[in-house]
Amino acid sequence: MNGQPRNGEPLNLAVVIGSVREGRFGPVVAKWFAERAEEYGRFTVNLVDLADTPLPLALPAVPPALEPRMARPAGMAGLTQRLEDADAVVVVTPDYNRSFPASVKAAIDWHYTEWEAKPIGFVGYSGASGGLLAIEQLRQVFAELQAHTVRNAVTFPRYYELFGPEGRLRDPEGPNGAAKAMLDELLWWGELLHEARRARAEAA
Repeated sequence: MNGQPRNGEPLNLAVVIGSVREGRFGPVVAKWFAERAEEYGRFTVNLVDLADTPLPLALPAVPPALEPRMARPAGMAGLTQRLEDADAVVVVTPDYNRSFPASVKAAIDWHYTEWEAKPIGFVGYSGASGGLLAIEQLRQVFAELQAHTVRNAVTFPRYYELFGPEGRLRDPEGPNGAAKAMLDELLWWGELLHEARRARAEAA
């Protein structure tokens, strides 16, 4: 897929670090992907670390899906704005016990319109599956939020063998190609869905 930035302007891409656990590897993977996205040249890249935001697991009685402009905890305002501003999102996630981290689910559930009609990509890492178990479940969750998950993903099975001590890939060719394929999709869908959201807002 090929496309051009709208009016010569790059799309806003939020790269979300999903893991918040002690000793996490997520920031290394997210930094690698953010660098690829910046080199791609069609996105303004915004690195979003969920560890920087309080994410209560207890939701209010009326969920965001029914009251999208509901009041959220004060410390969540920055995250909400960055998701709102994004034209596309990439979630960087491990899999824990064959699923994705609770922090990712909390960030998703505290929002609704911020995901709607936007393309979502995934970068996964884990010991065996490369995060695929988490990614496949996240596809179902985002479908319920009327987001579009792109087909291509980047995965790192046995990530601890693939990255060197400085956080650089020992053999970057394959992952770089996978990142390029996903960024192509994110750009194509990002352009289309940005215009669709704009047209819907004008019609309203």
